[in-house]
Amino acid sequence: MLDVLVPSQTNNLNFVSANRIVSPRKLWSAYPVSVDVADFIQRSRQSITEILHGKDPRFLVIVGPCSIHDIDAAKEYASRLKSLSDNYSENLLIVMRVYFEKPRTTVGWKGFINDPKLDSSFDVEAGLTAARKLLINLAELEIPVATEVLDPVTPQYLGDLISWAAIGARTTESQTHREMVSGLSMPVGFKNNTDGNIQVAMNAMKSASGKHSFLGIDSDGRISVINSLGNLNTHIVLRGGENPNYEKRAVEEVARTLSEARLPSNLVIDCSHANSNYDFRQQRVVVDNLIQQLKHSNSSIVGLMLESNLNEGKQAIHLPKDIMKYGVSVTDGCIGWDETIDIISQVNDVFIQRQ
Repeated sequence: MLDVLVPSQTNNLNFVSANRIVSPRKLWSAYPVSVDVADFIQRSRQSITEILHGKDPRFLVIVGPCSIHDIDAAKEYASRLKSLSDNYSENLLIVMRVYFEKPRTTVGWKGFINDPKLDSSFDVEAGLTAARKLLINLAELEIPVATEVLDPVTPQYLGDLISWAAIGARTTESQTHREMVSGLSMPVGFKNNTDGNIQVAMNAMKSASGKHSFLGIDSDGRISVINSLGNLNTHIVLRGGENPNYEKRAVEEVARTLSEARLPSNLVIDCSHANSNYDFRQQRVVVDNLIQQLKHSNSSIVGLMLESNLNEGKQAIHLPKDIMKYGVSVTDGCIGWDETIDIISQVNDVFIQRQ
C-alpha cells in the first residue's frame, strides 16, 4: 500500500511516500522454517560459537560472493560449496557468504533486498521474499549462511535463517547496530574501523554484550520498544585499514589487547578489503601468510573470510541483463571457483599436518 506523505510547514519536506510491505510474521507464514531446518540452523550456530570460543578445533571458512544479485548463480555456487564442505568437514566448517545488503560510501546499488531487479525499482518486498526463499533452500542443503546485517529491520524477516553475521567497518561504531546485535540470536563479528582502529570494535563487543531497550519493529511490523538480553558471542574481524592487519605482529598485538581488556581474543581474518589492498587477486597473498601462521599454531586465528564467485573479477551493474556475465560479481571483485578450491584445499592441508 502506498501512502503519500503530505508535507507540512516543518515535516515531510523531503519525503514523498511510504510503501507498506508484508509483515515479518506474514513472510514467515508464507515461507516457514521446517523442524529439520531449524535444527540445522541451531547446530551450525553452536558449531561456529564453539570454534570462536576454542571448544571446536575446526577452522571457520566464510566464503562466497561479495554480494548476491543472481539467485540462480547463488544456488549453483551453493551446490558446489556443499560438495567442498562435505569433503573437508573434519577440519573446516565452511559457511557461505550470502550478502543481501551493501553499505555505500556515497551512492550506488544497496544490495539485493533494496533493489532485487537491479533497475532502481526498489521492490523491497520482492527482495525480502526472494532472499528468504533462497535462505531456506540453502538451509535445506545444510549450508550455513553468513551475511552482513545493515538495516536493523531486516533481521526480523531473515534472522532465523542466518548462522553468522557481520557488522561492517562503517557501522561498528553505530549505537543502533550495537543495540541490534545485543538481541541477535547468532554469533556476530564486528569489523575494525576503516582506519584499522580496533578500539571501536572492542567497544561494540562490550556494548552488544549488555541488555538494551530500543525502538524497532515486532513480528507484525508494528513500532515497538525492543528489550534485549545481550549477545555474548561476538568477536572481531580484522579487515585491514590504513595498513594491513593480518600479519603475525598485528594479529598478536590485537589478541594481546583483547586479552588485557578481558574480551575474547579469537579472531577472524578478512582476506579481502583493505587487507588485500582492494584487489581480489591479492587475497591469496593474505591466505598464504595465514597458512604460515597456522602452521606455527597461532591459536588466536580461528577463521578467515574470502570473496569468491563462480567466475573471477567483477562487472558493471548497469549492463543490460542479457549481456551480463553469469556468476561474476557486480560489487567487489572475487576470485573464481578453481582458485577457491585450491585455497580451501591448502588451508585444510594445514590441519591434516597437525594431526
